[in-house]
Amino acid sequence: MAVLDAVNRLRTLGVMLREITPPSGCSKADILAAVGAADDWVDSNAAAYNLALPQPFRGQASAAQKALLIAYLCMRRAGKLAAPED
Repeated sequence: MAVLDAVNRLRTLGVMLREITPPSGCSKADILAAVGAADDWVDSNAAAYNLALPQPFRGQASAAQKALLIAYLCMRRAGKLAAPED
């Protein structure tokens, strides 16, 4: 998966600002820069993430499924993903 273009980074920022209270002292431009940096980091580290996944998942899962896996984990860590068992 390629990095997001400018429009999609802005849309990500918009969703994020509707969901969270921005850190104090951070402007929208500061947060947009963080969105870009995180997106670039994901792209730069995709190979290492892929290698960390065990087979057969690594070989059978699509790029979208692998992205959702880490997204769900991060959302759970952030308290944004509830499970029916909670």
